[in-house]
Amino acid sequence: MTIQAPWLRFFGDVPHHLDYPDCSMSALVLETTKTYTSTVALDFFGCRTTYGELANEINACARALSAIGIRPDDRVTVCMPNTPQALVFFYAINRVGAVANMVHPLSAAEELVFFLNSSNSVAALTLDQFYPTLAPITHRTKLKTLIVSGIEDGLNGYRKAAYRLSKGRKKKRVPTGGIVLRWEDFLERGRDAKPEYPTRQGGDLAAILYSGGTTGTMKGILLTNRNFNALALQTGAAGNCIVPGHKMLAIMPIFHGFGLGVCIHTMLTHGVTGILVPQFTVAGYLKLLKKYKPHYIAGVPTLFEALLRIDGLEKLDMSQLEGVFCGGDTLPVALKRKVDAFLKAHGATVQVREGYGLTECVTASCLTPHDDYREGSIGIPFPDMYYKIVRPGTAEPLPPGEIGEICLTGPTVMVGYADHPSETDQALQRHPDGAVWLHTGDLGMMDHDGFVYFRQRIKRLIISSGYSIYPSQLENAINAHEKVLTCCVIGVEDPYKMQRVKAFVVMRDSLHATDDVKASILEHCRKHIARYAMPFEIEYRAMLPKTLVGKVAYTVLEREEAEKTASSRQTNP
Repeated sequence: MTIQAPWLRFFGDVPHHLDYPDCSMSALVLETTKTYTSTVALDFFGCRTTYGELANEINACARALSAIGIRPDDRVTVCMPNTPQALVFFYAINRVGAVANMVHPLSAAEELVFFLNSSNSVAALTLDQFYPTLAPITHRTKLKTLIVSGIEDGLNGYRKAAYRLSKGRKKKRVPTGGIVLRWEDFLERGRDAKPEYPTRQGGDLAAILYSGGTTGTMKGILLTNRNFNALALQTGAAGNCIVPGHKMLAIMPIFHGFGLGVCIHTMLTHGVTGILVPQFTVAGYLKLLKKYKPHYIAGVPTLFEALLRIDGLEKLDMSQLEGVFCGGDTLPVALKRKVDAFLKAHGATVQVREGYGLTECVTASCLTPHDDYREGSIGIPFPDMYYKIVRPGTAEPLPPGEIGEICLTGPTVMVGYADHPSETDQALQRHPDGAVWLHTGDLGMMDHDGFVYFRQRIKRLIISSGYSIYPSQLENAINAHEKVLTCCVIGVEDPYKMQRVKAFVVMRDSLHATDDVKASILEHCRKHIARYAMPFEIEYRAMLPKTLVGKVAYTVLEREEAEKTASSRQTNP
């Protein structure tokens, strides 16, 4: 059955259908390098890599991967921030037909054990500074090779020497030995290798990203070459502003679908220059805007909130901006108004365009048109992406204006969850129209013209600075502490991060929460919870509110915190 799309007329000159090459991600990027050989592909602290040089580096890294025994369908973990060697490694993994397992470098040790073992990774790449977390747990994994790099490996010339003499002196350099290979020694292994690269197709598995899905249990999301390549072409078409050689400020991290799919793969398939930012700071943000004058900025609401807080922007000229995109969390209408006013005051002729998506379809699948903004809307679907609103728990479509679960289908939708067939079946459902639809677990509505409006999440999820944090995962970690009886984790409104993590804890056997006990619980959390997901506050209680069936009533705690916030605003307007 043909799925009708009532929103097509709002695309204007954007096509509603695209042709997607049946090839790998690396093949698509390497094809781009032939067209834009002398164009700068990456800029890392002023060190520029042209597309021609990028192709050579990807091939050299692919030879090295082949030399150390990486074969098609092997899983290789990338535990890195945004650096040139991380991107070269990512595309080289794809070049040899292996699967990239993308993880947050600030993950706690136990999380890394899970990421490495659930993916069956046989090799990994990380930075010197993260090696102390990985080293003690490698014997609990299937890793045969751990490649260790330094920030200086992404630099060249005097900048590399200057880094080693300044910041590099403070970091312990991990030597080659055992399963450990330094980056330069790793590349040397492939110098004389002459591998035969497999021909990979669009439907072949390419990468694993992580999410809690609809249940909040962390699991790998299996994504194909076609998923990423379709996203890149869709984003280019729907964005309708990409110009080869122009600059994208790539702040979003590569272990995040937004960062990897939009800021990196989309830009590299269109000949854009990516300004790589390994770590976001407000002060650094200002310097980047002034130095590079980027044409495109993509980020989460927190990034744009930070933009409004920076001092010294009075003379900042942003007239070169061609695209400003926000995703990863809902952009409050009030914040959009403030950012749009700020952009206009600094010479920009564009407004923030909000997108919507989830890791189960790589990232964005819906975007505000460049010439038609409707307040509160998250936009209209990308080419070849179809949305509908259904009655929750069913496949029954609802008419325009009614709130239900957001479902979507199209070429970016995942293969499924790794080793979670029941949850895959729950998320991917074949409807009576014959298509397989992704049930997002989000509530929303669609108007008569096909503009989509997000309302709230069905699943428990905390979004802090664009990162998805799953309360059940944190609760499991805290409950594992020997002195904790039970706990409940919620998100509390925050003017900068949008939400912060707060934990409510009940102690065992009427124990008191002494300073030593509190310190012990926090130390326990650091071993099991990523730094960005750590509770900003732990409140100790004698008991937690319960529902009629005996479950912890987390909505009561959320309501209490919301009332505190409202009261504080009235007291301190």
